[in-house]
Amino acid sequence: MSSDTTDTSTLGADSTPDAPEGTAQALEDRNENRSQRPSSAAFRDFITSGWGPRVDLGVVPGAAAPYTAARRDAVSAAFPGERLVVPAGTLKQRSNDTDYRFRPHSAFAHLTGFGSDQEPDAVLVFHPLGDEGHEAVLYVRPLAPRDTEEFYADSRYGEFWVGARPSLDDVTTSTGIRAAHIDELPDALAKDTGEGGVRLRVVPGADESTSILVESLRHLAGEVDDAETAEVDAQLAEMLSELRLIKDEHEIGQMREAVDQTIAGFEKVVRALPRATEHARGERVVETTFDGHARLEGNTVGYETIAAAGEHATTLHWIRNDGQVRAGELILVDAGVEVESLYTADVTRTLPVDGTYTDVQRRVYTAVLDAADAAFAVAKPGTKFADIHAAAMVVIAERLGEWGLLPGTAEESLDPEGQFHRRWMVHGTSHHLGMDVHDCAQARREMYLDAVLEPGMVFTIEPGLYFKSDDLSVPEEYRGIGVRIEDDVLITADGHENLSAALPRRPEEVEAWMASLRD
Repeated sequence: MSSDTTDTSTLGADSTPDAPEGTAQALEDRNENRSQRPSSAAFRDFITSGWGPRVDLGVVPGAAAPYTAARRDAVSAAFPGERLVVPAGTLKQRSNDTDYRFRPHSAFAHLTGFGSDQEPDAVLVFHPLGDEGHEAVLYVRPLAPRDTEEFYADSRYGEFWVGARPSLDDVTTSTGIRAAHIDELPDALAKDTGEGGVRLRVVPGADESTSILVESLRHLAGEVDDAETAEVDAQLAEMLSELRLIKDEHEIGQMREAVDQTIAGFEKVVRALPRATEHARGERVVETTFDGHARLEGNTVGYETIAAAGEHATTLHWIRNDGQVRAGELILVDAGVEVESLYTADVTRTLPVDGTYTDVQRRVYTAVLDAADAAFAVAKPGTKFADIHAAAMVVIAERLGEWGLLPGTAEESLDPEGQFHRRWMVHGTSHHLGMDVHDCAQARREMYLDAVLEPGMVFTIEPGLYFKSDDLSVPEEYRGIGVRIEDDVLITADGHENLSAALPRRPEEVEAWMASLRD
């Protein structure tokens, strides 16, 4: 039964009663037309009273705290006398009034130790202390008192809706960084920023509102050259990205955990393959099997899982995952578990759906494996990062030449003016790995592609071959086959460690492993 009248006594604190006759209701107010929460003074008094002490959240110093302190010291040393602003970012709208699960900006997480969905809107600020470096302060939205409307009426931040937020003391305890209320941020950033005063730098793209605040303060200080201020901010992003190129002990431990959980996820995928072949969208059986494992044993997946069966494996970033999984075909699974600290694995295996490679599948698979092994052979301190790709490409070109697929010799193809073999592998062989699946992406070329490998670097080795079903330049037997093999590699003092070595790579080992999981 409907009613033509609105009882304003039942509207919520964030609701708006009908507009006066003849006045249109503002668009931004209409979203709460569904609300039935009371807002009377008597209700507010009642709901904000009669509560016992809050349960102690049990906050203890985070395991990353000693390491994040060292990282902040490095940042401080790079920008003496300047005020540095590193936002966590904000909640992002998914649809209408619902948000995506929050993930802090990687630079913020790296410098604070916050992970998972912790602290939307928070901002880490490095305040200059003259010749004594910086004081780091975390500006956060703390837990609201229970006598406030936020406590029960704010669906984005209220304790009734999203649970208790940490207090300022909790934040300081867990991170080792002094915490302050986010409302203090504007005045804190404005201090000593007049003409000739403290220079401000902010991580670009992390939080639009914080960037606008910084920009307004710059204009008040007479800094109006947009190109110059953009370069200033880019230098900060660049340094924070390069800071992650060499992982410390804690980071390497987190990477090991992410890889181990990823391997466990692949085992579950193999067990789910028979069920996948019975479903019209079997790729989603594979995807949800891995993603469910990642959510249970970690934070989530580090990126959208690729579950590409048959021809779909020739699409490098196939994430629609709505295809069938058929016996006799291959399925390329590219997936990684992101642990609570936000470090992620990135592993790919190309599996025979029924457990056995055909002769042509094995031929392509072995070529890719040989290319990966060639890349592993040069993965050691002193080698340039770019040399890993070059080593893999030699093998790829040679195999394609042996199969008669190149318009010339392998040597001609490897010449920079040739590169014909890249038709069937257009991506690179390696990328750094860490909090971002493509980590350290803002690093300079000389610090990344042209850099010499050093102990503590973690990256992928992932050659592939992809023959699309309509590629008339290859024999029909190859068409529709896509193979990628990807492992996560740590550079050590005397060579490398394949962090994902426990997941079989050689075709006969893959077949035996799959058979053991199906027994």
